[in-house]
Amino acid sequence: MTDTVERVYLARHGQTVLNADGRLRGLADPPLDEVGRAEARRLAALLATKRPAVVISSPLRRAVATAEAIADATNTAVLVDDRLNDRDYGPWTGTVKVDVVDEFGSVDAAPGVESAAALSERVLTAFRGLVAEADTWPLVLVSHDAVNRALLTGLDPTLADIGQRTACWNQISHRDGAWHVDLYDQKPS
Repeated sequence: MTDTVERVYLARHGQTVLNADGRLRGLADPPLDEVGRAEARRLAALLATKRPAVVISSPLRRAVATAEAIADATNTAVLVDDRLNDRDYGPWTGTVKVDVVDEFGSVDAAPGVESAAALSERVLTAFRGLVAEADTWPLVLVSHDAVNRALLTGLDPTLADIGQRTACWNQISHRDGAWHVDLYDQKPS
């Protein structure tokens, strides 16, 4: 039996070598590293207690591998959805983030990067579409740091400076006619 409360658990994928090196991942497609696979297993064990009805993942393999761990632990299927894809860092993909910030003042100012406004619009549109299409609850959405932060900030602007550690989860619930962020950047022990 699934939960009738409209609830979404928004998760970030586990660690990759690019995360460990502080590099912009974006549309690069590195696999989870050993730490990331262990993080995904811990996240899966925790989210299994939430009894998700479906797991929906970004198409990038670091997210898919994390989603598959969750699906295995919860005996559900993984649906891959391009709408959850990571931010496009253009020519800066794979570059050390601090180097981009040093050169341009911020990642947002680097030429060729998907703008923060475009990312926010894309992510909020994706979220609205995914929850409108849902017929069972709760959902687990597995995505990326930039995507998750854009969604959480879009739902609650006071969360503009929050982090999204690898393999963290966030709880979003629909009540009083709107979506609310209940918990954010939670990490399994």
